Amino acid sequence: MLAIIGGSGLATLPILEITHRQVVRTPFGDPSCALTFGRIGQENVVFLARHGFGHSIAPHEINSRANIWALHNQGVRGIVSIGSVGSIAVNLETGMLVVPDDIIDYTWGRKHTFFEGPDKPVVHVDFTQPYCPHLRARLLAAAQSAGVPIVDGGVYAVAQGPRLESPAEIRRLERDGATMVGMTGMPEAALAKEMGIPYAHVCMVVNKAAGLQPGADEIVFDPGVLQQCKSRVDVLLETLLGISASA
Repeated sequence: MLAIIGGSGLATLPILEITHRQVVRTPFGDPSCALTFGRIGQENVVFLARHGFGHSIAPHEINSRANIWALHNQGVRGIVSIGSVGSIAVNLETGMLVVPDDIIDYTWGRKHTFFEGPDKPVVHVDFTQPYCPHLRARLLAAAQSAGVPIVDGGVYAVAQGPRLESPAEIRRLERDGATMVGMTGMPEAALAKEMGIPYAHVCMVVNKAAGLQPGADEIVFDPGVLQQCKSRVDVLLETLLGISASA
C-alpha cells in the first residue's frame, strides 16, 4: 500500500475512491488527521492531509513523528509527499512539478528523530540520499508515460515558516545551492528514512520566491497555477499507480 501525504492546496485527494477513515493513536501524539483509505485504480492507497482537513496546522506545528509513525503502523511500502514550493532557480517556472534529489534543512525546534530519550539508543541515520532513488525513478517514469511536465532533481530548502521568506533570505538560499523553497519537507523525510520507508517528494511550483518576480514588490500567487499543479499531480498519481498495478 502506498501512502500519499498532501500539503497546502491538497487537503483532499479527489481521485481517491474512499473506503474508510481511521483514527490512529501513536506514542508521539496525534497525527494531523485521521488516515483516509481507498483506491486509485486497482491500488490500495492511504492519504494523510499534512495540515489537517481544515488546513489549520502551521508548518512548524505539524507532528511529523506521529504522521510517519501512523503510516508505518499501517504497513505502507512507500510515501509520496506532495507540497507547494516557491522557485529559486530560473529554470523552475510556476506550474511545474519537480522531484527533488537533495534537501537543506533550515528549520529549528522540530522533533527530528524517533530515537531520543534515556531508554533509546542514539541512531545516526545515513542521509546521503534523502529521497528514495527507486521511488523517484518510478515517479519520473510515470510522468514521462503520461506526458506530465516534470523536472528531475533539485535542492529543496526547508524554511521554518509560517511566514514567507525575505529577499535576502532567498539570496542566501540560492548561494547555498537551493533551487526551491518550502516549509514542510523536514523532518518528514528524515523520519521516513529512520523508519525505513521509501520516500519521495513531488513539489508543485506555485510562485516565484521573494524578490524574484520581475516588477513585483511582493510574492505573487495565482490560484490558477495551483489548480494546474493539482491536475498534473492527479494524472501523475493515476499513472504511477496504474504502472504499479501492471508491473
